[in-house]
Amino acid sequence: MLVGVIGAGTMGAGIAEVFARCPDFEVKLADVNFELATKGRDRQLAGLDRQVAKGRLTAEERDAIAGRLSPALVDDLTECQLIVEAVKEDLDVKRALFLHLDRRCQPDTILASNTSSLSITELAHGLTHPVAGMHFFNPAPVMALVEVTAGADTSPAVLDRITAIAQQLGKTPVRVEEAAGFVVNRILIPMINEAVEVLAAGTASAEDIDAAMKLGANHPIGPLALGDLIGLDVVLAIMEVLQSETGDPKYRPHPLLRKQVRAGHLGRKSGRGFFTYA
Repeated sequence: MLVGVIGAGTMGAGIAEVFARCPDFEVKLADVNFELATKGRDRQLAGLDRQVAKGRLTAEERDAIAGRLSPALVDDLTECQLIVEAVKEDLDVKRALFLHLDRRCQPDTILASNTSSLSITELAHGLTHPVAGMHFFNPAPVMALVEVTAGADTSPAVLDRITAIAQQLGKTPVRVEEAAGFVVNRILIPMINEAVEVLAAGTASAEDIDAAMKLGANHPIGPLALGDLIGLDVVLAIMEVLQSETGDPKYRPHPLLRKQVRAGHLGRKSGRGFFTYA
C-alpha cells in the first residue's frame, strides 16, 4: 500500500517511520519543499542508525526500512491510497491542504488527519474524499496508541479500514466519537495547564511539581516536562480549541502558558520551555 505523510517535522517523520517499519507499506514523506522532506527522512534514518549501534535493530532491517521511506512533495502523493497529514495544528492550514488534495488525489484515497483536537467534520466539509482522524502520539515509533476519530460523514467502512491499518502497524487503535480534544488530550492537556497554574502560584518549583506527579501519581514524566515535549505552542492551541468548542471557562489557557509561547520558549524543540535543554 502506498502511503503519503505530509509534514516532515518530529511528528510527521515519526509517523512515516512507523509505516516504513511495516513491509506492507511504501511511504512518501512530503513537506513544502524537497529539502525539508529529505531532512525529516534523514533524521529518522539517523535514529535507526543509533538503534543498529545499540543492537536493537540489524543493519538489514534498517536498510529495508530506509528502502520503503522516500522524500517527496505534496503533489507527488496523488497515487497514494492513504494520506496522513501532520502539519501545523491550525484548522485553516489543514483545510487548505485537504482542499488541495481533494482536487488531485484518486477518488478512493482516504485523507487522514493527525490532529490532536480539531473537528474532523469541519476538516471534511465540502470534500469528495473520505476523511477520518488518525491521531498518533509522540514519539510515534514508540507510543502504542492511535485515536481513530469519525466526523459526521465518516463511514463505518473508512473507520474499519483505518482501524485495521493501525493494527497492521502494531498499534492499538481506540475508536473516538468527535469531541474537542478527543480522549487523551481532553484529559491530559488541562492537567498540564493546571501544573502551569501551580507553578505560577508559587506553590512549588517546576522540578518539584514534576517530581511530585512522578512519585505520587506514578506518572513516567512530569506534566511540565511533558508540555515541553509536546510543544507549549501545541498545548496552548489545544487549550484554545477546548475553550472555544465547549465554552467552559475551566479550559482557559493560563497566562503563563501564553507568555512562554509568545517568548518562543516552546520546550524541547526551541531548547527552552519550563526547563532548559541542550
